[in-house]
Amino acid sequence: MATDNNRFQAIISHCKEYGFIFQSSEIYDGLSAVYDYGQWGSELKKNIKDYWWKSMTQLHENIVGIDAAIFMHPTTWKASGHVDNFSDPMIDNKDSKKRYRVDHLLEAHADELEKAGKKEEGEALLATMDKLLAADDMAGLKQLIEDNKIKCGVSGTSNWTDVRQFNLMFSTQLGSVTDEASEIYLRPETAQGIFVNFLNVQKTGRMKIPFGIAQIGKAFRNEIVARQFIFRMREFEQMEMQFFIRPGSQKEWYEYWKEARMKWHQSLGIPADQYRFHDHVKLAHYADAACDIEFNFPIGFKEVEGIHSRTDFDLSRHQEFSKKKMQYFDPEINQNYIPYVIETSIGLDRCFLMVMSNAYAEEDLSTPEKQDSRVVLRFAPKLAPIKLAVLPLTKKDGLPEIAREIMDECKQSFRCFYEEKDAIGKRYRRQDAIGTPFCVTVDHQTKEDQTVTIRYRDTMQQERIPINKIRELIEKQIL
Repeated sequence: MATDNNRFQAIISHCKEYGFIFQSSEIYDGLSAVYDYGQWGSELKKNIKDYWWKSMTQLHENIVGIDAAIFMHPTTWKASGHVDNFSDPMIDNKDSKKRYRVDHLLEAHADELEKAGKKEEGEALLATMDKLLAADDMAGLKQLIEDNKIKCGVSGTSNWTDVRQFNLMFSTQLGSVTDEASEIYLRPETAQGIFVNFLNVQKTGRMKIPFGIAQIGKAFRNEIVARQFIFRMREFEQMEMQFFIRPGSQKEWYEYWKEARMKWHQSLGIPADQYRFHDHVKLAHYADAACDIEFNFPIGFKEVEGIHSRTDFDLSRHQEFSKKKMQYFDPEINQNYIPYVIETSIGLDRCFLMVMSNAYAEEDLSTPEKQDSRVVLRFAPKLAPIKLAVLPLTKKDGLPEIAREIMDECKQSFRCFYEEKDAIGKRYRRQDAIGTPFCVTVDHQTKEDQTVTIRYRDTMQQERIPINKIRELIEKQIL
């Protein structure tokens, strides 16, 4: 559970300074745990989405995508169990009136123990917490907090209330007149939009089991203590796929998707040793098996994606509450049944933070003659917000015109950036800081032989190539 808080803070600062992420409503002092993606952050986020969507739908003949509405009939959430079960154990400090998630309090204390050289005590604390959470032992959780003399960060006291469950769904009113309005919820997950459309997709797409339905969309959770930058937010985005299978085959498909999803993560250019699986101690009410793919963030190993064997819980519940059959006729075995489901669910914002954390590097380039350094984002080229920067060496002698011709040739195929201000070295550093993998410099030799200097971000090596080879070279790297 080793952490590097200084590195994490440096990444947060870099995200703001270079246009990746801003605090929402910052001019009004911000809104807690809500963030806006800036010009390069929105590009990186879109590239991650596109890569996931392609890997799920385009590369799988039996997986299709949908885009369900955020608002859903309120009975949906009763059927799914969210009204009764979607809650977290909370505790209040009586002096500060501040509310905390119990697991966050205990995790923070375990971090402090590790920093104090008491790693085994911290691990034992978390193991005990997991057992108490699995048993829904609220009194035991409070006793654990009291036994460890955990204090409120505001009041500095240990004057705690009892632990109780707090529902995380946002509610709002549907209707133009309050008296006539109906209470509905902002969806806390995207999965239910897939389940209620199961038959629509299956019949119109003539889908045969096994098949999957994928979706990318916003979800909302009223986190009491949202922290750690974009790792835990109140408004976030999910990339989920529900894979419908024959009952009894869930074990093999669960293992299949565990392996497939881990391969996808490693295809982002992130080393395998930065990931691990974590099996759930406490299973959700709908699951018969569940695990997380965790990434080694600067704040320690944390969940990025969940793989869950959801059985037939969701479709059965929607059949029960809607009185509509949610069955599939399987011609291979000549039977009707409610399919079982394997879910893969990845947080897009967490995936963004994972990619950013892996890419961020501070490098000392000093020589005996000169002090030098750079901050570079080593994104996989296919994910980088900008693929190519086109840089005329000077603003005159026809060099900008040639550079503009290169831009026009390449911008139809991938995202390009043009800049002619400042010395070429400063421009290279700015492109390093936003993760641009390739820069081409148009100089006076270009006018003579139609070649440019291409610079590679990761190695800073440069070479001359013909203008007509630029697009081909970069397209090979970003596929």
